[in-house]
Amino acid sequence: MRRFQNILYVSGATLDESYALKQALSLARAQGTELHVLVLCPRLPPNLREYETGYEESLVDRLAASITGTEEALKMGPEEVRTRVEVGCGDTQAVNIVRRVIRDAYDLVIKQPEPSDSRRPGFRAMDMELLRLCPCPVWLCRPIQRPRTDIRVAVAIDPTGEEPSGQDLALQLLRLSRMLADTGNGELNVVSCWEYEFEDLLRHSPWIRKPEEAIVEEVGAAERNHRAALEALIRDSGVAGRIRINHVRGRPERAIPGFVHDMEIDILVMGTVARTGIPGFIIGNTAENIVGELRCSLVALKPNGFVSPVHAY
Repeated sequence: MRRFQNILYVSGATLDESYALKQALSLARAQGTELHVLVLCPRLPPNLREYETGYEESLVDRLAASITGTEEALKMGPEEVRTRVEVGCGDTQAVNIVRRVIRDAYDLVIKQPEPSDSRRPGFRAMDMELLRLCPCPVWLCRPIQRPRTDIRVAVAIDPTGEEPSGQDLALQLLRLSRMLADTGNGELNVVSCWEYEFEDLLRHSPWIRKPEEAIVEEVGAAERNHRAALEALIRDSGVAGRIRINHVRGRPERAIPGFVHDMEIDILVMGTVARTGIPGFIIGNTAENIVGELRCSLVALKPNGFVSPVHAY
């Protein structure tokens, strides 16, 4: 089981964050670690600076009351999870979070997403920026209506990556999602998308003449090879328990949001594949298109070796 030893919970202070805070406290308790809380707020204009101290103290008091209420709901003792609360004021909030992560070597950020509306699924600008910039895993917690014992967890996996970093990321995703599934209904949904990229070319190109039977065989071989690679990856990860493999035909940016909706998934675990050698290009187009359509909670991981363009100071 993956261990998180340095968890940062990010609070917007003005929202009802009881669900996300419950997840953060529960995980900190399970991992036996302290929970650090960063309360984000806009910087007051110069004409209101005299109120800054009282303003920040009121935010800390409000968050402390929320922590106490959540601990009571979880039947936790006041000293069962130690919490440390501080305020971070500024305009570039995602950057401020990432600076804290780098300076204090946090290994997980938990946050409630910014509110969205029914016309725009996915995540808002600040959360997308955090997903792009943050070097450690990010858990964006949305409320889940069903009981904890019924929570459904899925992990999106690409077993075909040739780079070692891609294989390592896939193994991390499987192990982390197994841990989360064990806190829910115990079943881990593994979803992986496949397609034969030359199928349209073989069927519709005026320069290629190939019998339909041969095309069907090539497509079938692509499916079998992808499935075999997926099953081998799951074996290599060492995850056990109840696993449902969902081998879906189609492009991930279309198929995965549809799968999440149809299966009523509560938490999706996935990677954001980075090309770290190009500043500013730090989340893959496919990953960005997927998260832009999600209405569930998201746990996002970066590959090993990812270096954020944000500096600690």
